[in-house]
Amino acid sequence: MPKARKHLLILAVLVLVATAALAYLFLQFSFLPIPASSQASTIDKLFSAMFAIAGFFLALCLIAMLYAAIAFRRRRGDASDGPPIQGNVALETAWILIPLAIVIGLGVVGGLALEKISAAPEESELEVKVTALQWAWLFEYPEWGVRSGELRLPVDRPVLFRLTSRDNDVVHSFWVPEFRVKQDAVPGRETALRVTPNAVGDYQLLCAELCGLGHAYMRASARVVPEADFMAWIESLKQ
Repeated sequence: MPKARKHLLILAVLVLVATAALAYLFLQFSFLPIPASSQASTIDKLFSAMFAIAGFFLALCLIAMLYAAIAFRRRRGDASDGPPIQGNVALETAWILIPLAIVIGLGVVGGLALEKISAAPEESELEVKVTALQWAWLFEYPEWGVRSGELRLPVDRPVLFRLTSRDNDVVHSFWVPEFRVKQDAVPGRETALRVTPNAVGDYQLLCAELCGLGHAYMRASARVVPEADFMAWIESLKQ
């Protein structure tokens, strides 16, 4: 077997083994917060795909660099120059077209995922109007005509958030990490975000857009509760 082919074979085996190890690590140990919405599974699949692809390229770069440093190191007593490299058209074409295809593919898959999680459900939605300001969140439930500084949602019921920021304010971004989805709140404009919470619990609503000095403290409680508890909370706000 020619030396060049032998080196390529060894490198390919090492890269595949390292990629498999990294993929196992990424999939076995979740680096994401617990999922708490029906949209989360779709987004987590995208994360898994991107972690696997990133693991391959990480392994390819690191293993190739380490292998080259060991296999092609200068031997003791060798003071000659290395062979001149004029370029490799096939290699240069591959490293342009393959990443391009991956990026386009991820874009298409991401677009389909966005369409899926943004689609209006068949069942009725709970509408919540969200107003962002430096540095707080205000929530309005038009169906009952009540407002609160705390976000509370019934479990397993689709929610339509209508987001905006005050006209004289800045852009904010509505984000509950466990829901996975987020959306900007833009001054003078209404944006929409759909979420179906599916896990009872206490979460934190964060602003994911740098919005000024108090950005790090722009938080609100986001509680997902059973339907009966939610209705009892709504009744308490009416009093």
